[in-house]
Amino acid sequence: MQPVSDIHVSSNLPLPPPADLISRVPREDAQAEFIIRSRREIRDIIFGNDPRLLVIAGPCSIHDTAAGLEYAERFAKLADQVKDRMLLVMRVYFEKPRTTVGWKGLIMDPRLDGSNRIEEGLETARRFLSDVIRLGIPTATELLDPITPQYIADLICWSAIGARTTESQTHRQMASGLSMPLGFKNGTLGNLEPAINAIKAATQPQTFLGVGMDGRASAVTTTGNPDCHIILRGGESGPNHDAGSVGATRELLLKSGLKPAIMIDASHGNCRKDHNLMPAVFEEIVRQRKGGDTSVIGAMLESNLAGGAQKFPQPLDQLVHGQSITDACIDWETTERIILDAARELDPGR
Repeated sequence: MQPVSDIHVSSNLPLPPPADLISRVPREDAQAEFIIRSRREIRDIIFGNDPRLLVIAGPCSIHDTAAGLEYAERFAKLADQVKDRMLLVMRVYFEKPRTTVGWKGLIMDPRLDGSNRIEEGLETARRFLSDVIRLGIPTATELLDPITPQYIADLICWSAIGARTTESQTHRQMASGLSMPLGFKNGTLGNLEPAINAIKAATQPQTFLGVGMDGRASAVTTTGNPDCHIILRGGESGPNHDAGSVGATRELLLKSGLKPAIMIDASHGNCRKDHNLMPAVFEEIVRQRKGGDTSVIGAMLESNLAGGAQKFPQPLDQLVHGQSITDACIDWETTERIILDAARELDPGR
């Protein structure tokens, strides 16, 4: 008799239950207190109870944890310099959505060689998050696979749902049960409705298929996540970081009965995928906020030690230290300059 199942499956390797991996890399009490405090501060900014600008900045993706930690150490010092005007949160992205094929991120392929050692990737990600939090930096990531949060979400302060997955029912359900504030990006075409519908869905109770801490399939019921907001990231129709687009977004959110809390991504479609344009987009975001638009609650930057991006795959010993292997980023010097300039601009005494 011919097989009817797993015809195209070459292997099916069990992963450790989330509880087992978490026990290998436990969350310290001091880290838990810091994560709770950071989530509260982010929530207060989203809902207008904290006047600071929320800035999510860091590498497009983490592929080299040594370079990532070097970035984090610099970022911690910068965050301390601007803490009265801005809350800096580091991008710690381990999962990369692919339009066709390519490297899917540190969790899926931690050795960058196609060996896809997911268990090793999950542990590496968890250890790196722990190291960043130990430096006193809030963490941010995009959650792509709905199983991943069970392994790392307790070390995440803010998360995003990307443009490709904002319309996904699976991701909206997942978001409804997450414990941190979360942003939904507008669709890849630049359309806002998918993100607004996603916020509505994620704030409501949901029941869906999931994985428990013991690794068993389970029916998960949530209470809904009240701390969701929209992220403008531009799209195929062009940028949407300008005042007119922000105003239209604000009106649509209000019409939909949602808090007009708008984060603007200075990368992706808003810089037309040219990292050299990113600083000017960020400066425009800051101008709008300085001009009194309190609906602009935050900004996003793709930033690394070295600017640009390098081709991948290539021999690992030939990779440039601290340069992205996914989207092009601005370099550290530019990052530091525009954030310090923004802090000065946002000084109410100016």
